[in-house]
Amino acid sequence: MQEEVENRTLTLIVSGTKFTGRLLKAAIAKYLAHRKEKKLQKKRDTPVKPQGKQTVKQLIGQNQGVSNLEITDPSIKEFERIARKYGVDYAVKKDRSCTPPKYLIFFKARDADALTAAFTEYTQKKGQKKDRPSVLETLDKFKALVKNTVMERSKRKERER
Repeated sequence: MQEEVENRTLTLIVSGTKFTGRLLKAAIAKYLAHRKEKKLQKKRDTPVKPQGKQTVKQLIGQNQGVSNLEITDPSIKEFERIARKYGVDYAVKKDRSCTPPKYLIFFKARDADALTAAFTEYTQKKGQKKDRPSVLETLDKFKALVKNTVMERSKRKERER
């Protein structure tokens, strides 16, 4: 028990003519700033491994084999949301040589199972959206119905006794 306490103690040497509480506070603040700087420098030295959406160059640089799939659907944002959910590392490249642009999705070969699950969910969501009517379209229909109905607003000036 005594050794644990000794290992966790800190020796702080401060030289000054008059030792006050302010001097001690300043010394501790400098020490904490020094520790924080050391911690940040240690983080900067370690290379960061990108996850999720990244560039093709970064994906190839991980040396794990790259595969690709082709999507012609322009709403690629939904796929990105689902891929993030499944934790797939991927890169999207837009091919503008075609009239409707194609999207090439590059992913790691080891993520193939997770990507197939993500694609099945993506295709299911695309199928659901086609079946569901648009809220704005139904609202426009009801607006037209209300506009076409004529309401009688004639006043009766008869007194009942």
